[in-house]
Amino acid sequence: MTLEADQPLTTPEPPQVPEATLLLVDDEPNVLSALKRVLRAENYLVLTANSGEAALAMMEQEAVDLVISDCLMPGMDGAELLSRVQRVSPDCIRILLTGQSDMNATIRAINEGHIYSYIAKPWDDHKLRLTLRQALAHQLAEREQKRLEALTLQQNQELMELNATLEQRVEARTQELKQITDMLDSAYDELKHSYVMATRVFSSLITQRMPRHLHANAQIGDLIQAFAETHELEDALRRDLLMAAALYNLGKLAWDDRMLTTPSERLFAEDRKAYRRYPETGESLLMSLEHLQGTARLIRHHREHWNGDGYPSRLKGEAIPYGARLLALAVDFIELQRGMILPRKVPRQQALDLLRKLSGRVYEPACVRPSSHSVSTRRRTWARPGKPCYRWRRASSSRA
Repeated sequence: MTLEADQPLTTPEPPQVPEATLLLVDDEPNVLSALKRVLRAENYLVLTANSGEAALAMMEQEAVDLVISDCLMPGMDGAELLSRVQRVSPDCIRILLTGQSDMNATIRAINEGHIYSYIAKPWDDHKLRLTLRQALAHQLAEREQKRLEALTLQQNQELMELNATLEQRVEARTQELKQITDMLDSAYDELKHSYVMATRVFSSLITQRMPRHLHANAQIGDLIQAFAETHELEDALRRDLLMAAALYNLGKLAWDDRMLTTPSERLFAEDRKAYRRYPETGESLLMSLEHLQGTARLIRHHREHWNGDGYPSRLKGEAIPYGARLLALAVDFIELQRGMILPRKVPRQQALDLLRKLSGRVYEPACVRPSSHSVSTRRRTWARPGKPCYRWRRASSSRA
């Protein structure tokens, strides 16, 4: 078999599901035929039986939503049939088909069979169809109500059971969350320990490359620690500063021995360019470690100048991270005394005077202004804007 080229391909529609199953019971075949004709246009599955016994037998095989039974039938009449239907299938709608002379049987059907309605012969087709629709709608509403009542009852039961065990569940969940929290705390402590160990390893690598008289990281760290304790810095900033003090010259690892031992102010040409790149190199080595990204940021910017002439980003004033400003002061204060900046070692007091002289150009003025104490004490301070400064003599007298 071949299809024409222009013949459209159609998908057959799925069969329509009947809205309800009806059972028509009457001992007269012509009455059953007439009822079926009336319901032909409706979306019902229509079954027929010619006696009460046959109807009950059919209901054992099929789920029936509505029964229409004639009143007067040989053997089991309509009233008795609908009464028995009510007992075996209470949800099934029961309607009696009766003539004018069947009033006693109708009353009995109402009393015993609890029928939904009765239809008098001869019936009106439109009223018959309307009665069936109303009956089935009523049945659907009742079924939905029962379903919701059953669902509510089930949910109430579940809620009662849940409430009965809620305390135990909460306790169990609390213990579970505590175990998870303890595991996370333990993992975090291990992670912090790993970062500290990594920092010590990196710092040790730097120290081993330097001659002993140029070892500055530990002293810079002591100075930062004393400042942090005096000014009660936030834990995150304190941690980042201490890490930066240990790793600020990480970017110098690739230098040769000559550059490592040459004061920075004696470097020229390509050596000078390489020197100016070490903050960025140090940052790039640490950025892959999430816990050290704050440290990396301080290392990158600790060579910025307050007037914007520094490197690598030429940041100016408050745009320079506060921690980087503090790190720059600590590094220069110690490196001046170690002979790592100028060709000679600068005594502690002269180093302080030089930092103060460069205030407003290289360093934040508030960080290097003199303290409120008398000049004879020869004390100088770092200052956070609006706060008392750390006294350099206290922090450095035992370490310089």
